[in-house]
Amino acid sequence: MSPPSSSSSSRVLAALAVVILTTLFFFSPASASASASAAGPQPRPFKKVYAFGDSFTDTGNTRSASGPSGFGHVSNPPYGVTFFHRPTNRYSDGRLVIDFVTQSLSLPFLPPYRSISSSSSDDASGVNFAVAGSTAINHEFFVRNNLSLDITPQSILTQLVWFNKYLESREGCKAAARGGACGGALEDALVWVGEIGVNDYAYTVGSTVSGDTIRKLAIDTVATFLESLLRRGVKYMVVQGLPVSGCLPLAMYLSPENDRDDIGCVKSVNDQTRAHNAALQAKISDLGKQFPDSVIVYADYWNAYRSVMKTPAKYGFKEPFKACCGAGEPYHFTPFATCGMPSTDFCPRPAEYINWDGVHLTEAMYKVIAGMFLKGRFSHPPFSYLLGKKQRGG
Repeated sequence: MSPPSSSSSSRVLAALAVVILTTLFFFSPASASASASAAGPQPRPFKKVYAFGDSFTDTGNTRSASGPSGFGHVSNPPYGVTFFHRPTNRYSDGRLVIDFVTQSLSLPFLPPYRSISSSSSDDASGVNFAVAGSTAINHEFFVRNNLSLDITPQSILTQLVWFNKYLESREGCKAAARGGACGGALEDALVWVGEIGVNDYAYTVGSTVSGDTIRKLAIDTVATFLESLLRRGVKYMVVQGLPVSGCLPLAMYLSPENDRDDIGCVKSVNDQTRAHNAALQAKISDLGKQFPDSVIVYADYWNAYRSVMKTPAKYGFKEPFKACCGAGEPYHFTPFATCGMPSTDFCPRPAEYINWDGVHLTEAMYKVIAGMFLKGRFSHPPFSYLLGKKQRGG
């Protein structure tokens, strides 16, 4: 299915990118030695986790001399209020999907790549390379086409460059920079690729570059990224699709009321992300055939999120559309008064809300989604299959 080309879809995606980018902040990363909840005496299936993606996975890589120069609202309370009890470099009131993943594996929270010093051992259990606001397609493409907001220049391929440098400097794999294999350094590692691609569509607004073109370039770039990881020796990988972005308060706020789907979300935006995910799954299937010794799991973010939206009470949610932290009606959100600003407030019980700040999700929702990926039916093949292969040494 081709993604819709309606102006409402473009407008919503554009604003989505702006709000995601304008919530970037500078804050000292959460300690990588934060305790993970013990799952019992059984041995850990993985010794390390390496994460990639955007703000839904980022734990602190947005600090950059060439990147954001402001937008510090996310460093203010009430971010982090639920779990850390202070603002951290997570775009939520608490933990993200990747935090629940590492906890389920009895590993500590992942430090951001940019916080690791040459003398530290913070990365003993893995590293997070995700960057809020990043794109799938190289930033230079948007610059050439005068589409760049010029705030976050990093892309998924930037994260690959960082990963190569990390393997060379911290794991002793000199072949990484040349695209060679680093099997010994990766045999006990899980690679988790969070969502990436929403910003790519947003950059096309007002341009002659079509959504179809962006989808093809974004998917091809992500496929190149995944293939590069597999060639380096990654054997166990999870790749998240895009969520139902049309269910975010920002999308609801900006779209016309006649642009709705069967669950009350913005149809044009959800159709866009669904088409993207179909193309991504096809690429993952091809890579699975090309690398039969590796296990590549597709985490179906779109259908997992949609399932919660269809029956929110089943998962403990009372408010599916409003943001917990924000201001304004009818969604407790406005792009001009985002969470962390003095003019906003937050709900007393975030666990009853799906959305935290109009763009990102609550810890409660991230916990539900993580459970659906790790123990539910929204990973293909199931995550338990991946664990079984690892435990059998396959």
